[in-house]
Amino acid sequence: MKSFADLSEREILAVAIAAEEEDSRIYMSFAEDLKSRFPDSAKIFEEMAEEEKSHHHLLHQLYESRFGSALPPIRRENVKGFLRRRPIWLTKNLPLDTIRREAETMEFEAARFYSKAAERAGDPGVHKLLSKLAEMEKDHAALAAKLTDRILSPDVRSKEDQIGRRVFVLQYIQPGLAGLMDGSVSTLAPLFAAAFATHQNWQTFLVGLAASIGAGISMGFAEALSDDGSLTGRGSPWLRGATCGIMTTLGGLGHTLPYLVPDGWPNAFWVATTIAAIVVFFELWAIAFIRARYMDTPFLQAAFQVVLGGIIVLGVGIAIGSS
Repeated sequence: MKSFADLSEREILAVAIAAEEEDSRIYMSFAEDLKSRFPDSAKIFEEMAEEEKSHHHLLHQLYESRFGSALPPIRRENVKGFLRRRPIWLTKNLPLDTIRREAETMEFEAARFYSKAAERAGDPGVHKLLSKLAEMEKDHAALAAKLTDRILSPDVRSKEDQIGRRVFVLQYIQPGLAGLMDGSVSTLAPLFAAAFATHQNWQTFLVGLAASIGAGISMGFAEALSDDGSLTGRGSPWLRGATCGIMTTLGGLGHTLPYLVPDGWPNAFWVATTIAAIVVFFELWAIAFIRARYMDTPFLQAAFQVVLGGIIVLGVGIAIGSS
């Protein structure tokens, strides 16, 4: 993947052209999904889709006047820092408030991209168009924020509160959740493999401690290096990396600490393993709750995905350790 700072002016325009085309299709999908439930809001998304098409046309005209008709094969998924879009098949029958938040995030990211791109543009015409598009995307974000006013309670959050929550989720919840999931699930196999292979609590604890700290370091660096925050507004990469690394380590330590039960106790291994299994149960349900609360994932779906994945990994670890 290329970092935004390494993009040429030609590549910036090519990314913008592809992004406008994709966003237009996403908004039309929202409109089609809402048409039977909220026809007025569906019309707004249709208008937003048409505006994205007009942005695409303006950008394409400018690109052809500067660089000709051949577009370099680069899209935003090839650029470090862009947020992943929700797959289109997961946008069906979403609540209007969820669709509004999805649109807000899209426009928030687009406005930041155009603002950053305008700062780097050397050509006055390119700078002018990108700056104009940045302002238009900010207007879209404000429009998306008003979409559900009619169905929300009178104490609708202010725009500042919405932005603050978005930044909080991007900077802390998202990397923290990724770390907690990795630490809680990925360490299950080595921990329980060691437990059932040795039936020794202290050796099992050392394996779990090493796996937890190692996973924390790995995940921390992976998060810090994945996105410099210049486009997404996700803040300092090292802060996110530290959050992700710490939560990964804590996720692994949660079911490792029970193996500090002294081996001299009666049935020490089974006491520690029982406590660890209970801890794993609460860890997985906590992850499902956080995903449902902050990541717009239905709770039952989140619970099924996380618990099923955890059970499979746990089973693999026990099977290997018992063999």
